[in-house]
Amino acid sequence: MPDTTKSDDTRLDRARVLSEALPFMQRYDKRTVVVKYGGHAMGDEALGVEFARDIVMLKQAGLNPIVVHGGGPQIGAMLNRLGIKSEFSGGLRITDKATVEIVEMVLAGSINKQIVAQLNQAGGRAVGLCGKDGNLIVARKVEHKIHDPESNIEKILDLGFVGEPAKINTQILDVIQKSDIIPVIAPIGVSEDGHTYNINADTAAGAIAAAMGAARLLLLTDVSGVLDKQGKLVEELTLDEAKALMTDGTISGGMIPKLETCIEAVEGGVEAVVILDGRVRHAVLLELFTEHGAGTLIQR
Repeated sequence: MPDTTKSDDTRLDRARVLSEALPFMQRYDKRTVVVKYGGHAMGDEALGVEFARDIVMLKQAGLNPIVVHGGGPQIGAMLNRLGIKSEFSGGLRITDKATVEIVEMVLAGSINKQIVAQLNQAGGRAVGLCGKDGNLIVARKVEHKIHDPESNIEKILDLGFVGEPAKINTQILDVIQKSDIIPVIAPIGVSEDGHTYNINADTAAGAIAAAMGAARLLLLTDVSGVLDKQGKLVEELTLDEAKALMTDGTISGGMIPKLETCIEAVEGGVEAVVILDGRVRHAVLLELFTEHGAGTLIQR
């Protein structure tokens, strides 16, 4: 006679997990969650399939997910194929007119549609957008200051067509939220005089989350979250604590602009922001639907 104990235990475990998720589903019911998708998670096919399923599950559970994606490695690969040299300053790509055309093609074209296709394949109804659609992201040119050690003065470096959100027009997202559609947004903005601007995906996601009054902004990264001086994960931070970590040098490099985005988003009205490791399977579900969450949570 077959032993059904193991299969019974598995079914009970699944039922328990679903039952424990109920209060979290109720917490986020009909609330907006913005997910910035990028890094290793976006480059790994298996993780990409799981990510798509998780986002569709959020929609089915009554949340309103908005996906904002990056694509730096894919942009770099395309520029190399075309023989266009890229330069960086402070982590930002210096973007001339030829480069911004390629950036738009890769972000709003191939990457955006690939993510849309994955979400649709997972049973969702996704639509791809960029900041030009419905004037969703009105952009302004970024002024990037650098310190010249020889002259000991600050200089403004022209990054070309690199922008930041000046205004988020939420009308198109407000309409989408009333449907069963999942918006997938490429961080391409348009200025009031019609110029196209490349916008950092974290920055775009933060601005959209603030404009939508999101309950959560999730920034998927290639690290476990914010680390202290001993290299241990910091699970929660207030705004003051986050600012202090940048001031005392605990946080450096690429984590600084991420943490700045978190602070601006919370100050702009987002309830909390989470920096989490996109390499972890089902990181989004672990953060939203379990008691302990994942990554580093930043709130007031």
